[in-house]
Amino acid sequence: METTAAQSKLEVFDRYRRRLFALAYRMLGTRDDAEDIVQDVYIRWHNSDQADMRSVEAWLVTAATRLSIDRLRKAYMRRETYIGPWLPEPILESESPHAAAELSSSLSMAFMVMLERLSPAERAVFLLHDVFDLGHAEIARIMEKAEPAVRQMLHRARERVRTDKPRFKPDPAQHRALVERFSIAAYTADETALLELFSPDIAVASDGGGKITAARKVITGLGKVVRLFMLAVAGHSDRITREMREINGEPGIVEYYDGHPFAVNTFTSENGKITAIYRVMNPDKLKALEK
Repeated sequence: METTAAQSKLEVFDRYRRRLFALAYRMLGTRDDAEDIVQDVYIRWHNSDQADMRSVEAWLVTAATRLSIDRLRKAYMRRETYIGPWLPEPILESESPHAAAELSSSLSMAFMVMLERLSPAERAVFLLHDVFDLGHAEIARIMEKAEPAVRQMLHRARERVRTDKPRFKPDPAQHRALVERFSIAAYTADETALLELFSPDIAVASDGGGKITAARKVITGLGKVVRLFMLAVAGHSDRITREMREINGEPGIVEYYDGHPFAVNTFTSENGKITAIYRVMNPDKLKALEK
C-alpha cells in the first residue's frame, strides 16, 4: 500500500518536474544546483501531508522558489571571489529532457547574465511574473510579502534587467547566419571577415573560473576582440574542431580541443552585427558535453 502511494506521489510530481527545473535553472544558472532543488522539492513533497493542499502546482512552485532563493544567496557570496566573469552553465537542447520543453528567449545566455544584476528575491519575483506568468497576488503568497511590495520589487527588477536590452530583436535566420559566418571566420583566422561581422562596441566575456587560461575581464572594442580570436587559433587550428548547436535556446558553437569540450560560445546581435559573445570555458561547466 505504501509503495503504491509513493508511486502515485512520484507520478504527480513528474507532471511538474520540467517546470520546476526550468524555474530553478533560471534562478541559479547551473544544472547541478537546479537538479538539487528539484530533488529537495520532491523529498518535501513525498513527506508532506496533502490532505489540505489547495493546488499541487502552487505548493511545488512555492517550495522550489524559496529553496532557490536560499541557495542563490549563498551562491552570490561565492561568486564575489570567482576568478573572472561568472557565466551560467550552458544547456544544450538535446542534452536535458527537463530543459527541452522550456527553451525560449528567457533562457538565452544574455538574459541569464542580465538576471545576475538582481537580488535573489528580485530575481524570483521577476521570473515568476514575466516568465512563468504568475499574478501579483500569487507571487505575494509565495514570497510572503504584501502585494504592493511585490509590485515594487517587480518594477525595480525590470528597470535593472532591461537597461541595455536591444531595441530590436534580431531576425532568427539572420542571427543564425551571423553565427555560421563567425564559425568559419574565427577558425580560419580571417581577420577581414571578423572585422565585418563585429559591432564596433563588441564585448566578449570568457568564463574560465581560474581553471583554464581565459581573460579575467570583459574584453571590449573591435580591435581587441579580433586579436583575441586571431590568437586563439594561432598554432592550434589542426587541434580545434567545432559544431553548431542549440545552446540555451539559441544557435551557438561548441569548440573541442583534441576532441574534448573546450568552450561554448553564444552570441547576441543587432542590426546585422555581432554585439556580444559569451564564452563558457570553465571545465566544471562543460562536463555534460564530454562525448
